[in-house]
Amino acid sequence: MPTKRKTPCAACAHTEGLQIDVSDHAAEAGFTRPNPTARKAAATPSGRIGQFRGTTVDADQEAIFAHTFPGPLILPDDALFIDPKDPPQSLRSWTVEKMRNPFTEQRKTLYVAPVPTIPTNLSCMRSWARPVQASPKALTTAQSLRPPQIEDVTSYLEAFYHPLPVKTYPGTVAFTEWEDESKSSKKKKTASSTPPDTVGLQVGEEGITGIRTRYCPDGTFARQLNLSDILDAALEALLEDAYSLVMLIDQDLYEDEEDDFCCGRAFGSSRIAVVSSARYHPDLDVGVVDREHMWPASHCVKYVREMVGEGRVPKQAVKYGDTPLAAAVKAAVEAPAPEGDLYGLWFSRVARTVAHELGHCLCLGHCSYYACVMQGTAGMGEDVRQPPYLCPVCLAKVTKGLTVLTPGLEEKEFQVQRYRALQKFCEGWMGVGMFAGYHAWLEKRIQSMDNAT
Repeated sequence: MPTKRKTPCAACAHTEGLQIDVSDHAAEAGFTRPNPTARKAAATPSGRIGQFRGTTVDADQEAIFAHTFPGPLILPDDALFIDPKDPPQSLRSWTVEKMRNPFTEQRKTLYVAPVPTIPTNLSCMRSWARPVQASPKALTTAQSLRPPQIEDVTSYLEAFYHPLPVKTYPGTVAFTEWEDESKSSKKKKTASSTPPDTVGLQVGEEGITGIRTRYCPDGTFARQLNLSDILDAALEALLEDAYSLVMLIDQDLYEDEEDDFCCGRAFGSSRIAVVSSARYHPDLDVGVVDREHMWPASHCVKYVREMVGEGRVPKQAVKYGDTPLAAAVKAAVEAPAPEGDLYGLWFSRVARTVAHELGHCLCLGHCSYYACVMQGTAGMGEDVRQPPYLCPVCLAKVTKGLTVLTPGLEEKEFQVQRYRALQKFCEGWMGVGMFAGYHAWLEKRIQSMDNAT
């Protein structure tokens, strides 16, 4: 994992402007952002923008667009700093991708599996979901804060992937004791004995899958579950009408022995995903997350300057006060402090990641054209700096994929309807900075689309 960096701690008014392009640190990493022409082309079916040649572009409109969809920040230890050559996926590349699964009327439902139940003889697993290495400065106790609930996750997905039906998985989802054939004659372990190396997971009614467990390498949690095994269980449980299935897990996850941890993973072509809420626990923020500069305030120029190092001069930021990004920052700053609704803070992080992983089920790749919910992430600090919205390129993919279910509806009207569904959802969460900022961003974005000729 990337090394932890000291985050700015002094109170910040976010008044020096907003970072709308990559930081100068990107050049040090070897990252070159596609130019504006390439970005526009990436959102067209043909991959070309011949239709724009010879047209006059209004400079103010271009600036507003840049303050609606800014570039990825590329700060030290960010995913694109570590892997700057990761190629972005254009709309044309997505369209011709052979692994992509199209939506049909018979297969369009997004299923969300609730956190598996835990039997009495595996009660130790409940403690695995609680941080054991939380900072003593944490503002709550892990035992008293409930994790994000499935009802809230499904409501968010209904708006984000509007108009797809989103349902709670109806079958059994339960952890069970596991005994492989080679140990079937041995005495079973009890809840008070050594933690089990394998537990069973039943998803549906057909069978039980063995889930490997291990001690957590960094000691943040007592034990972790293997996400690949969980995805194997999900694959066996896909229903006939399911476009995809995402599993919610309270415990910490790992993918292979080299991993410290993993918050989520999707096997896109198989239409399955898993997301853990464990690492998003607010008690783990100290020293890792700068709550003053979570999205949208992550685009604060002063913050970017401090993160890339004193003496560096960030790319110029124009102060456009009446833009979606500026409105988002203002709304997020005016929202109550995160400490006032730690459940909302925790849920906002999980909601964003679940939407991201399901994006992979739609065959969306990681994005580097803009700051985008489909960006890759290399750590928790970067995770909370990224936006909840789809950039123009990724939105074009989702629009093309979902409008097959809404014949006769123009793409622009589809996008406005989706934005309004998200705005309505955010109205119920205005006490949470990310959702307050998202609501303001959506309002300005809808206004801009309504005013466009």
